Amino acid sequence: MRAAVIQFPGSNCDRDMMVAIRDITGADTRLIWHGDSDLPDGLDLIAVPGGFSYGDYLRSGAMAANSPIMKSVVAAAHKGVPTLGVCNGFQILTESGLLPGALMRNAGINFVCRDAGLRVENASSVFTSGYEAGEEITIPVAHHDGNYFAADDVLDQLEGDGRIAFRYLDNVNGSSRDIAGILNAAGNVLGMMPHPERMIEPMQGGSDGRRIFTGLIDGLIRQVA
Repeated sequence: MRAAVIQFPGSNCDRDMMVAIRDITGADTRLIWHGDSDLPDGLDLIAVPGGFSYGDYLRSGAMAANSPIMKSVVAAAHKGVPTLGVCNGFQILTESGLLPGALMRNAGINFVCRDAGLRVENASSVFTSGYEAGEEITIPVAHHDGNYFAADDVLDQLEGDGRIAFRYLDNVNGSSRDIAGILNAAGNVLGMMPHPERMIEPMQGGSDGRRIFTGLIDGLIRQVA
């Protein structure tokens, strides 16, 4: 298994993500600088990590979405490579057009850093197959612009197509319809504000995030089979 973690100026969860992927999946995991144009061949996973790319200047994720490497990320995602965007990574995926909607300033206009209760809405994607639909889990959040917004017709389509991956049990940021994470139409791109890489072993307070990565392994094996 081979994985790439994209690194931007201002990323601060890139190494956490790399360690989580490497240690849980055993993948050959590489950091890829945003200014590069090409991704390694044969990737099984692309991760766009959290942080504050370009200091959230202009609009969170907007500048990073125009980095040279993102053309290759978008192309790979369209070809079916599993692509995970967490926190700032979710913002970048919406700004790049891989996912619909936008992440706006939290409703309380405050930075939110806490454990968040989530309900698993879709347990059939390559990323969420390690969970049960309706299961309640805990994964931490740390963001200032995590308020998910989309037009009502887009939200209705996400609902109807089963593309809402996670919802907040206690909406921490004002997100429309309590949305914490969504999938693309093909199910191979997941954007989520909570940080699964920060909840992968008991010493972190829990391991509910670990199944994002173990589920990915099982999902890839099923695809090959």
